[in-house]
Amino acid sequence: MNLPNKLTLGRIITAIVILVMLMIPWYNLGINFPEYQILGRITVNLKYIIAGVLFVAAALTDFLDGHIARSRNLVTDFGKVMDAIADKVLVNGLLIILAYDGFINIAIPVIIITRDIFVDSFKMASGNKGKVVAASFAGKAKTMCMMIGMALTMFYNLPFELIGINVGYALIIIATILSVVSGVEYYFNTKDTFLAK
Repeated sequence: MNLPNKLTLGRIITAIVILVMLMIPWYNLGINFPEYQILGRITVNLKYIIAGVLFVAAALTDFLDGHIARSRNLVTDFGKVMDAIADKVLVNGLLIILAYDGFINIAIPVIIITRDIFVDSFKMASGNKGKVVAASFAGKAKTMCMMIGMALTMFYNLPFELIGINVGYALIIIATILSVVSGVEYYFNTKDTFLAK
């Protein structure tokens, strides 16, 4: 197994660790993560700070594995499949938890996951006919906004929270809009292929 694939598997493992850590009702086990007060008005739970650090590390491997695979000609079918799985587990799983815990609106993971289902279907249908469509600018911008927005959200939007501007949530909303835009773009770029007789 080459290095990019190892990084991808590491991202999947990290994503699972993050999700399990945030889903376990630790208080039922008698474990309480410490909370800290910042300036007497912002309460920060260590559980989400740890999850945020792991998320940033996982997001960096997302960039690294693709860069290394392309620069060293190590792109494999296994890597492509596992990279997509890693992204879905990390982002979509965490979005659901953030919505459940009240950090974001439940509509956001619903929109993102629904969009992913449609786009993955378009990819499969067009791929079966030999057509591959590269990620659009909207798709790349969506990923960047989503990663930064989710990281800021788990870090309680600091330092922007100190001035009352929720940058993390704003970026997640922008990413959600861009996800719809990129999904529509993907449809129009592939429909002639999979609608052809």
